Amino acid sequence: MRREQAGAVRAGRRAAWIVPGGTGTGLVRLWVMLMAWLLLVGGGMAQAQESGPPYPPVLPGKALLFPQDFGAHPDYRTEWWYITGWLRDAAGVERGFQLTFFRVRTRIGEDNPSRFAPRQLVLAHAAVADPASGRLRHAERSGRAYPGLVEALEGRTAVRVDDWFLAGGDSTQAGYRSRIEAEDFGFELDFTPDRPPVINGREGYSQKAPDPLNASYYYSRPQLAVRGTLRLDGEPVAVSGHAWLDHEWSSEILPAEARGWDWIGINLADGGGLMAFRMRDHDGRALWAAASTSARDGSVRIHPPAEVRFEPLRHWRSPRTGIEYPVEWAVTVAERRFRLSPLMDDQELDSRASTGAIYWEGAVRLYEAGEGAEAEVGGEVGRGYLEMTGYAERLRM
Repeated sequence: MRREQAGAVRAGRRAAWIVPGGTGTGLVRLWVMLMAWLLLVGGGMAQAQESGPPYPPVLPGKALLFPQDFGAHPDYRTEWWYITGWLRDAAGVERGFQLTFFRVRTRIGEDNPSRFAPRQLVLAHAAVADPASGRLRHAERSGRAYPGLVEALEGRTAVRVDDWFLAGGDSTQAGYRSRIEAEDFGFELDFTPDRPPVINGREGYSQKAPDPLNASYYYSRPQLAVRGTLRLDGEPVAVSGHAWLDHEWSSEILPAEARGWDWIGINLADGGGLMAFRMRDHDGRALWAAASTSARDGSVRIHPPAEVRFEPLRHWRSPRTGIEYPVEWAVTVAERRFRLSPLMDDQELDSRASTGAIYWEGAVRLYEAGEGAEAEVGGEVGRGYLEMTGYAERLRM
């Protein structure tokens, strides 16, 4: 191994860490991990001068193209590939899992010819919701981009941090492979799609706030069939299930008037998919909302803010942080009303020891429901993931 390669591996591993207790997704996790990375590599980088062209804006009217858009978009500020799902073993035990890779353009060192210049960072995060132990198993890694070791490639899905990776997406029919190995858990999972990507928003332009510049390019892959091996405390077990993949890229982060957001990605029992989110203001009211529903045949319906409503039904107080989270919800999308219930209440990430952020993300079940908190709840109609941010304090992004 050449000296430069060895240095890159050591740098990547010095920037890897494991934080017990939880997980997160989307922009909150990106910001948490980026701030931790900056602390790890030292204040010199944090105070370095930005260079290079500005971040391009996210604008409507740009059609997504595949397989090119399965890959990285390095000119944009932030990007993430995010997989969540439910796994079942041969004994019928069910667990939730999550895997995310981030790419960050720092605009630092773009005029520096060194391959160690931190122009791009890649960050990875994985977790398993394990009801048997009553906790989230959780690990993170990060590093500055270096070919073959820490990278996010263009043209197809190929992201890695050292020996953690997510790869695939060579075509709309191609599947994905992943591998994660952490201190007390790991997995090797294969994901197989049965339909083209679901294009969210207006042809992939997903507005996140009243200001149209607060937006991302966004597509989803619902109903991915999953097979592979899960390891808990070194013991391997064969698992199968279904997963959901989100891929977004953007140049804007959280608008000043927003405190946080609530998001769900659900694989429906009828073979369809449901994605919905709301951005909350400082008083807890909906600042913006949107949803996409897709059918087994690949048809998609886009829902505007007026058709999406989140209503908290039951709260859980964290014994560690004292924060209350609404862990059961009534969610209305157009003419349908649902009830969300968690796989387990305690799916909170408390990372105060490293970065200070606290939020909740976890596996949930979806039920058909009527009106009101006491309304009769029907049968289970889906499973997926819920994320809630900004319940401790406003995210500083």
